[in-house]
Amino acid sequence: MSLKRWIPSFSINDIIRLLIGLGVVVFFLVHEAEWYPFRFLQQLELFAYDARIRLFLPKTQDPRVVILDIDEKSLNAEGRFPWPRNKLARMIQQLFERYQVKVVGFDIAFPEEDTSSGLPIFESLAKGELKGNAEYIQFLDRTRASLDYDRLFAEEMNKYPVVLGFLLGGKEDKAGILPKPVFEADKLGKTEFRYFSATGFSGNAPILQAAATAAGHLYPALDVDGTTRRVPVFMRYGNGFYEALSLAILRTALGNLPATIQVDTQKSGNTMQGWIRAIQVGETRIPLDYQMAALVPFRAPGGFRYVSATDVIRGTLPEGELKDKIVIVGTSAQGLVDLRATPVREDLPGVEIHANLVSGFLDQTIKFKPPEVLAISVLTILLLGIPVALFLPRLSALMSTAVIAVLFAALFGANLYVWESNNYVLPLASSLTMLVTLYFINMAYGFFTEARSRRLIMGLFGTYVPKELVAEMSKNPGKYSMRGESRDMTVLFSDVRDFTSISEGLTPENLKDMMNAYLTSMTEVVQEKRGTIDKYIGDAIMAFWGAPLVDPDHAKHALESALAMQKKIRDLDTEFVKKGWPKLNIGVGLNCGVMSVGDMGSRFRRAYTVMGDSVNLASRLESLTKQYGVLVLVSGNIVDSVQNYAYREVDKVRVKGKLEGVAIYEPVGKHGEVGDEVLKEIERFHKALQYYRQQRWDDCERHLKTLNYAAPDVKLYKLYLERLQYFRANPPPANWDGVFVFTTK
Repeated sequence: MSLKRWIPSFSINDIIRLLIGLGVVVFFLVHEAEWYPFRFLQQLELFAYDARIRLFLPKTQDPRVVILDIDEKSLNAEGRFPWPRNKLARMIQQLFERYQVKVVGFDIAFPEEDTSSGLPIFESLAKGELKGNAEYIQFLDRTRASLDYDRLFAEEMNKYPVVLGFLLGGKEDKAGILPKPVFEADKLGKTEFRYFSATGFSGNAPILQAAATAAGHLYPALDVDGTTRRVPVFMRYGNGFYEALSLAILRTALGNLPATIQVDTQKSGNTMQGWIRAIQVGETRIPLDYQMAALVPFRAPGGFRYVSATDVIRGTLPEGELKDKIVIVGTSAQGLVDLRATPVREDLPGVEIHANLVSGFLDQTIKFKPPEVLAISVLTILLLGIPVALFLPRLSALMSTAVIAVLFAALFGANLYVWESNNYVLPLASSLTMLVTLYFINMAYGFFTEARSRRLIMGLFGTYVPKELVAEMSKNPGKYSMRGESRDMTVLFSDVRDFTSISEGLTPENLKDMMNAYLTSMTEVVQEKRGTIDKYIGDAIMAFWGAPLVDPDHAKHALESALAMQKKIRDLDTEFVKKGWPKLNIGVGLNCGVMSVGDMGSRFRRAYTVMGDSVNLASRLESLTKQYGVLVLVSGNIVDSVQNYAYREVDKVRVKGKLEGVAIYEPVGKHGEVGDEVLKEIERFHKALQYYRQQRWDDCERHLKTLNYAAPDVKLYKLYLERLQYFRANPPPANWDGVFVFTTK
C-alpha cells in the first residue's frame, strides 16, 4: 500500500501557513519553557489566575477566624492610635478571660517602647531635680508597675497564646528585635533555593517579643502588576528564615506544633536546585511555590466577621461571641488602614490577607503548582500547537472554528477541573492565547489568500465564466488552473444565418449595436446555464460546458442553452424591428465527448479554449443546420446523455475529416411537453428514414409526400424528396449504409 494515501499533500499556501503556525508554537514554547518569559504573557497568565479566583470565590463566612478591627468607632471611643499599651493589655485580658478566644495575632509591629504613661520623665526626675526626695521616690515605687505599659502588655501576653507581627523590608533600617528564625540558611546546605529576602526589619520591643508565643512577618509579595496574590511563608533575613504571621498563628492555634519542611532537589548543570514543596504542621500540609510562598485562597468580601476593638475593651460584646475563635487584630480606620490590591478587591485591608491564609491552611485549600508544572506547560503547547498548526490550514473556516472551540473548551474545562478538585494551578493563558492566535492567523491568511485567489480566478476566468461559477470556484481556487487536460465536455457553436447580406444592409454603427445586443443576449443565456464562453468569431459564438468547473450535467445544460438561445432570438424580434434592424436566425450545433481544454495559443496570444475531434464535429453540425433547414443539430452522444428529450433523427452523415458515419438529431422538446401530433410526425419521418436506408424509394416517397403536404415549409422533407430523385437515377450500391457524405464544411 502506498504511503501517499496516508501522507497529506500541501499546497504552497498550506506550507506557508504551516511555517507561520509552527513559528507561533515556538514563540509560546520559549515562554512556557522559561527560556525567555514575555511580560505580556505573564500579565495574561495573572489575569487568567484572577479570573479563576473570582469564578470559584467562596461566598460563605469562615466562623473560625475573626478580625478585631481598630475602626473609626474604636478611635472615637479610645483615642487616636497607637493606643497606650495598657489598653492593649486590657484588650488581651478581655479576649482570653471574658471571651475565651483560642489565639490572638497582631497585624501590627511594636518596635519602640511605649512612653505615653510619662514613666521615663518620672524616672529622669528621680535621678535629677527630685533626687533624694523620699516622698517622691516612694510614690514612684508605688506607681512604677502601673505606669510601665510595656510590662503590663507583656505580662498579659505571657499568660496567653499571642502572636506578634514584624516587618521585613528592603531598607537596611533596624528597629526592635526579631524572633528566633524557624530555621537557619545553613540547614539548606549548598543547594540553591529561590526565596524572598530582606535587608532590614522593624521588629518588636525586646520585652514584648520575649513575652509573645510566636511572631510572624507581615510582608505581602507583589507580582509584576503590583497585585498581592501570595505571601512568603518563609522569608530570609541574614542567615535565618522567618515565618509569616499566618503560619505562626496556625502553629500557635494547633498547640505550637513545629513546621517540617519537605524539600525536592534536582541537579541543574553543576549546581543543585532546591524547592521547598510543602511544609507540614501536624496533619496540615501547606504547599509552597518555588519562592517559598503560598497562594492566598481568597474569600468573597464579607468572608470574615469584623468586631470593633472598643467593644472588646469595654466588654460590650456578648460573652459567647468569640469563644474558641482565632482573632487577628488589624485596622480599617482611615489613615491607618493597610490596603492591598488583590484579585478580589483593589482595596482589601491587609489583615484579610492573613485571615484568608489562616482559613485556607485550616481548610487545606491552598492552590499550588504541581512539581511537573513546567513539563505539563511545555507538553500542552507541543501537543496542542503542532497538530493545530499542521491541520488548521487544511480545514474550512467552519471546521476550523469548531475545532478551536472544542479544544478551547476542553482545555479550559480540564484546567478548571484540576483547579477545583486538586487545587492545581496550571498555566492557561498561554495555551489559550496560542490557540486563538493560530486560529486568527489562519483565518486572516485564508481571507487574504482567498481574496487574492478570487482575483486570480476572476483574472483567469472572469471573461469566460459567469460570476456565479467564479464565486463557486473561488471557494477552492487551488482546484482550478488553465493548464491543459482532457475532459468529458460539451461544446456549442452558433452562427447567424445570411450574416453577410445582413451586414451589407446596415451602417457600421448599427451593425455594431445590433451585434452587441445579440451577443449580450446569447451570452446571458449560455452563462445562465453554467456555460463558458470560449470566443466570438464575428457573428458566431463558441461555448463549452464542463470546464473550468466540473459539470456532471454538461450535456443537459448545453442542450437547454441551445433551445433557450432559439427562444431568446425570437424575443429580440420586437426590439430589433423598433430599431430598424433585421430579424436574426441562428443555427446551433452541439456535441459532447472527450476534448482537450486549457490555455492554448502562441507566446503572442493565448486563450482558454477546447480542441479535438469532438469540437470539430460540433462545428460541422452547426454548418449542417443550413443544409437541413433545422435550428439545432446534436450528435448521438447528446441523445445518449440527455434522454428526457424527444429528438427527430435527421440523417446519418459522414462529414469532412471523418471516416465513420455520424447520426445527427434535431431536439424537439422535453418529454411530456411535446404534443401528440408532433410525435406522430416524428414517428412518420423516422419510418420514411427507415425506408430510405433500405432503398425502398416508393414507400419512403409516400411518407415524405404526406409529411410535405402537411408541412410544406419544412426544408427537411423537400431535401429527402430531392435525394429520392437522385438515387432513383443513380442507385447506391446494394450494401449502402444510408450515410450521406458531405465534402464541404
